[in-house]
Amino acid sequence: MIKPSNLDKNIPRMSSRRSFVKTTALASAGIAMVPDMAFGKKLNSYNDKLKLAFIGVGLRGTNHLNNALHRKDVEITAICDIDPRRIEIALEHIDKAGFKKPQVFGKNDHDYLNLLELKEVDAVIIATPWLWHTKMAVNAMKAGKYTGLEVSAANTIEECWDLVNTHEETGSHLMILENVNYRRDVLAVLNMVKQNVFGELLHFTCGYQHDLRGVKLNDGKTAYGKGVEFGEKGISESAWRTQHSLLRNADVYPTHGLGPIAVMADVNRGNRFVSLTSHATKAIGLNKYIIDNGGKDHPNAKLKWKQGDIITSTIETSNGETIIVTHNVNTPHPYSLGFKVQGVQGLTDFDYHTQRIHIEGVTEGHGWEKMDAWFEKYDHPLWKKYGASANDAGHGGIDFFVLNAFVESAKENITPPMDVYDAAAWSAVTPLSEVSIENNGEPQDFPDFTRGSWINRKPYNWIKENY
Repeated sequence: MIKPSNLDKNIPRMSSRRSFVKTTALASAGIAMVPDMAFGKKLNSYNDKLKLAFIGVGLRGTNHLNNALHRKDVEITAICDIDPRRIEIALEHIDKAGFKKPQVFGKNDHDYLNLLELKEVDAVIIATPWLWHTKMAVNAMKAGKYTGLEVSAANTIEECWDLVNTHEETGSHLMILENVNYRRDVLAVLNMVKQNVFGELLHFTCGYQHDLRGVKLNDGKTAYGKGVEFGEKGISESAWRTQHSLLRNADVYPTHGLGPIAVMADVNRGNRFVSLTSHATKAIGLNKYIIDNGGKDHPNAKLKWKQGDIITSTIETSNGETIIVTHNVNTPHPYSLGFKVQGVQGLTDFDYHTQRIHIEGVTEGHGWEKMDAWFEKYDHPLWKKYGASANDAGHGGIDFFVLNAFVESAKENITPPMDVYDAAAWSAVTPLSEVSIENNGEPQDFPDFTRGSWINRKPYNWIKENY
């Protein structure tokens, strides 16, 4: 049995803590006290184009690429992928958009390191399989590149610290590219939170409930939703994502739900995650799916899946709130992030299928009220300004906003809205939930990735900032 102490990495991997403190004290203090001016030397003149590279141009990376190709302030200077088919697709998109052909990398797993050596790259977006995220981001920051990293950012507590330590050692920024933080309803509710509509906050729910069986078991030869192959026989995410369900009993994808809630609760900026407990159900969903679509004699029907079909984690914060996070991707379930925000004055349940609110003394009696008028009243300025042009950007427009925030932050070389400390804290749910489940729900302490700076760090002003 793994003991919690074995994963307690509160002290970073350095030759000595004294040398670490000496090396980074000034940098850390600058980040904490004046976050938007940390290492504020611009990457280039604001009027110059941002020289942007992409590591990973699969489905997610190509989506970011396409959105970048609509911008006049970006130049695509390099792309990298070990799949020649994805390189070909990316080059076709770049050519069609009228951009110059970028330098191409991908001859082996580590060719991205040659891309990072290019002086013609100011910033890089990483959209690769999860196990590559941290090592690629660390290498990118060490190369002095402004780094955008897809979710989740890390798989272990050690990797979380690697991201934080590298940022503080190099001064290179990292933005976790959590697009759900820019959903129109999420930003409207955040606006309501900041205007104290719900009163002092008490409790939240969120998660990732999305039927991914057709994604996890997909050989590319059968109709979508009917495949039973993965790994070497799989395509797209089934080639790598499914292996996590086979080997890990953890919430491996927490940030879509937790990111927006963490911002509402000012986590890492006056508040922080303190502890977590997790529990998992039995793991039978993928087995049933394989038998139903491939037969009981299919070799994959004999596999013993480790990841529980439904994983529930409860997080406590230093300010006394609780957050319930649910992971459910191996059973039939309409897409839902299950957002709830509960304050002493009222609450809201909101998602694509449920949008309701109750505010004491405002809504009638003890009943619910639809949120249409509330969303209109508290619509975020970003959506009012760019909503019409964002709608075709992907995922209902939110991909426009997350890329815009990354590009604008990179051009100024300032701390992004969702920074390296957020990337570490949000991603830490995966290893902490794994240990908690292994130890029958035993509470796990969250490392303080800010090393105490959360007490004085000011919340990013999501309502008034331009991005």
